Amino acid sequence: MASPSPASRLVAAAARTRLRPLGLQRRGRSRIWLDDHGWWLGLVEFPSPSWSQGSGLHVGAMWLWQDLDHFAFHVSEELSGSEHYRSDQQFTPVADELALHAQDAVQKLRDRFPDLESVASDLAAQPVRRGWFWDAWHAGVAAALVGNVSLARQRFATVLAEEPIAPWMDDAQQITRELVAMVEDRNAVRAWALSRIASSRQRLSLSPEPIAENFGAAARV
Repeated sequence: MASPSPASRLVAAAARTRLRPLGLQRRGRSRIWLDDHGWWLGLVEFPSPSWSQGSGLHVGAMWLWQDLDHFAFHVSEELSGSEHYRSDQQFTPVADELALHAQDAVQKLRDRFPDLESVASDLAAQPVRRGWFWDAWHAGVAAALVGNVSLARQRFATVLAEEPIAPWMDDAQQITRELVAMVEDRNAVRAWALSRIASSRQRLSLSPEPIAENFGAAARV
């Protein structure tokens, strides 16, 4: 196995110091660190510049009910462009500063999304924009999960109004139609989401942890 570059080594060391005490775990030997909340992930990435050593910083959240086999920034913020490595002496404080920014950003995400209701409110407040397919879809799912049927229908209608230009859009719209059919049954929506979250965790090789209680209780019948 090839040795990590000096920049990767310094970024990893800084991230261990700043992020591991918060409970984040490094994804293998990559530059991705995970803040695992069961049904959503906080993602911290220290991307490398294309043609040189160094690092940037990208922090965001991923909603696991989309059931993907790769990491995706559904809510994201690029906190730093590429900082270039010239020497260990020069880059060590740069790496620590990036990790410190990541630490602050992780805490802000935790404060912003402490529970499902907060996620639903945050996504509902985002503007509806044609072409931003997944924004509307995630907002619809979150609204359905907290029992906001009217908003869920509105966001799903936006998704279905998009002209499908690729097979993945056809698939997503079919899933949306299934959600529309069950949207008034909060228990059914929750069961659907839990199944997809479990599948996504398996596909991403995450531990099969139980979903946190703050995912939202099933509706009483």
